[in-house]
Amino acid sequence: MYQAPRGTQDVLPEDQPYLATIEAAIRRMAGLYGYRRMDTPIFEATSLFVRGVGEGTDIVDKEMYTFEDKGGDSLTLRPEYTAGIMRAYLEHGMHTRPQPVKVYTIGPIFRYERPQAGRFRQHTQVDVEAIGESDPALDVEIMSFAAQLYSELGFTGLSFQVNSIGCPVCRPGYVHSLVQYYQQHREAVCPDCRRRLARNPLRLLDCKEERCQPVIEAAPRVEHDLCPECSRHFALVLNYLDRLGRPYVLNHRLVRGLDYYTRTVFEVWAQGIGAQNALGGGGRYDGLAQAIGGPHTPAVGFASGIERAVLLMREQELAVAATPEPPLLVATQGDEAKAAGVSLVNAWRGRGVGAGLSFGERSLRAQLRQANRAGSRYVVIIGPEEMAAGVAAVRDMASGEQETLPLAVVVEALSARVQPTQERDG
Repeated sequence: MYQAPRGTQDVLPEDQPYLATIEAAIRRMAGLYGYRRMDTPIFEATSLFVRGVGEGTDIVDKEMYTFEDKGGDSLTLRPEYTAGIMRAYLEHGMHTRPQPVKVYTIGPIFRYERPQAGRFRQHTQVDVEAIGESDPALDVEIMSFAAQLYSELGFTGLSFQVNSIGCPVCRPGYVHSLVQYYQQHREAVCPDCRRRLARNPLRLLDCKEERCQPVIEAAPRVEHDLCPECSRHFALVLNYLDRLGRPYVLNHRLVRGLDYYTRTVFEVWAQGIGAQNALGGGGRYDGLAQAIGGPHTPAVGFASGIERAVLLMREQELAVAATPEPPLLVATQGDEAKAAGVSLVNAWRGRGVGAGLSFGERSLRAQLRQANRAGSRYVVIIGPEEMAAGVAAVRDMASGEQETLPLAVVVEALSARVQPTQERDG
């Protein structure tokens, strides 16, 4: 028996209402904040992610799904959205549009990592980006988008974790201090941290290994090395958050995992979703455009894994609207009745009324059980006697009452009964 590959999952019909609820909330937030949808290819040139995300990151070194196509080009299934969106911004000359360009997208991303609660090798991500403006108020808008989205979904027990990781002017001085400190504690940290020390020192602060925690806690803090511009930028971000009454925690360990981040970084943490408790996160990435061959272009954004959101919705027992079943079911006995049933459901569907036909050769009792399980409002019963009389028996499944209507009027009559509900549901 074949099974889904490790780290992937089948999203069954009963799971779809969660995804529909989340995607509907994302579209509502995008409308409120003025973000328009765009989509990028599932695969891109490998070098885009190597240059944009950065060599030495876990994504590039360990997690990318990379392959050579028949033309000999190295391509990679997208492990994250931001590099591809910035590539599209540059390629299509979007700098000529009113700035910032505000976009969002939803779709699958691919990372070869250890599967865990809410984290899969193929998972769905919502990505929200604002490109072309350095105003710290835009950082707070992105954070507010995330907060309002999660609030709209009904989440509780959430907290913002925020930090500034400086810019190319001031970060090198901090990284030098961090490396000097870790050189003194090299033997106390895990093998991965020894590798990060040489290749990506900021990621030292993000290590989850127990043995590394005391070293991280005593490490130098970046706020002491921020340049005046970065200090001012971060102070304004915090001031705006205070004015909005949006709670946050200053987290000096928060660095995020990608090289393109500058200045503001943030995560939204939640309880109940396993060892990795970040529901979503992001920050400013003013250096990404230059890293992939474009001009300096300030930008800020955030991403959130939808599977992790679904996990938290289940954990917090948040209600989602079930996918509505067709309100009408036609139950038949005999070939002539089945032919009449085919015509009836086709006529209802043509009017925009949901209708289903009971298939197979089951007994009438079995067909009524099917209608009850499906939550049908009415069952239209047609057998040899009904065909001979030119009528249909209509059973109200809620009251159990049954009436007889001429076949010539049953479509019109039941359309009128269920149409108001259909319109409200839409």
